[in-house]
Amino acid sequence: MCYDVVIIGAGPAGLTAGIYARSKMMKTLILDSGRVGGQLVSLYPEKGIHNYPGFETVQARKLSDKLYAQAETVGCDIKENEKVNEIENGDQELLVMTSKETYHAKSVVVAIGMGSFKPKKMGCPGEDELFGKGVTYLLPAKEELVGKKVTMFGGGNSAIDMALVADSVTDTTIVHRRPDFRADEGTVKQLERSGVKKIMSASLLSINGADKVESVTVSQDGKEMVIPTDLAVINIGISADLEDLKRWNLELTEDGLVKVGPDMSTNRPGIFACGDAVSYPGKFKQITTACGEATTAILMAYKFVKKPYWA
Repeated sequence: MCYDVVIIGAGPAGLTAGIYARSKMMKTLILDSGRVGGQLVSLYPEKGIHNYPGFETVQARKLSDKLYAQAETVGCDIKENEKVNEIENGDQELLVMTSKETYHAKSVVVAIGMGSFKPKKMGCPGEDELFGKGVTYLLPAKEELVGKKVTMFGGGNSAIDMALVADSVTDTTIVHRRPDFRADEGTVKQLERSGVKKIMSASLLSINGADKVESVTVSQDGKEMVIPTDLAVINIGISADLEDLKRWNLELTEDGLVKVGPDMSTNRPGIFACGDAVSYPGKFKQITTACGEATTAILMAYKFVKKPYWA
């Protein structure tokens, strides 16, 4: 079987690409090296997303579920836990070689987000020793937070959104190393109206406890303070692994992302890219941006494959 398009990555960009591909009746395969959902489910599943059109607020996990269900319903073949190793040129086709199989494709859309990412660490005493014993990089489900003192570390949208979720059910503190949050103004206003305690311009010195987290020690204005804590949630960004892009012989920018044209084309004919993995002047990393780029990538892949008379 030869697919009209193989989409690498099943986050919002990849799933949107699949939905659009099927609207053009393209035989479509979506591959992901992990779970469907990308960062939505791997980094902040409990986070509320407030700027996705059509929803006042939607939980990240639920948005992923809706995109996944729609992609399946329209007829995308979707395979999880299947890492793409190589993309080779075949005879008027592309060979997408995974850890399990080789797929034939007339076009490819790369939508791997930040690749094989992992949360950044604080690097303080107690972080590794107490991981899974009160130290976490993901906010647990709300019902698991009841009765626990939560301390969140970070200053972006995700950290604040997680703090707001925790504050709805339990005592919550957020610690940020700078005097101002880098999150959107609307998100910061929600925080100001909440009961979350804020400790600004503070650094984490240690996470304390024997068999579980009991407290954290932070430094603010040269003074140390101990905050009783049951759950230390660290959300200070991710470390991305985009080495696959080099192996696929795609032209990259100085920051290691895929260089694309306005039509999301890459240096390799028939291969397009979209989402957080691509870079161009004026690029913003937003879910809606990724979905728009995915639409363009698929429409150009359609032109490449089907060569309609109007193209």
